Amino acid sequence: MCLGIPGRIVEISYAQQKLATVDVGGVRRTVNIACIVDEEHPPESCVGEWVLVHVGFAMSRVDPEEAQRTIELLTQLGDIQAEVQAMRTSGQAQRG
Repeated sequence: MCLGIPGRIVEISYAQQKLATVDVGGVRRTVNIACIVDEEHPPESCVGEWVLVHVGFAMSRVDPEEAQRTIELLTQLGDIQAEVQAMRTSGQAQRG
């Protein structure tokens, strides 16, 4: 399964190389934006856009509402995973 994480493009780092800085949950990363640029959408027009980031590439643009819903779902999944891990840990302690 491939998971794209929403991030917002905050800066074009190197337009010729199609590299941009994306803010993903407060963490900034350099990503390749080649998949989302063309003659109608040059690199400079991407600043402020929300994108789905996967393995260092901005795979597609998403609207801000969709990005926010995805972030909320990922946060909930993280909370659920933490609860499951806590249950596993407490179950092991009771058996030990």
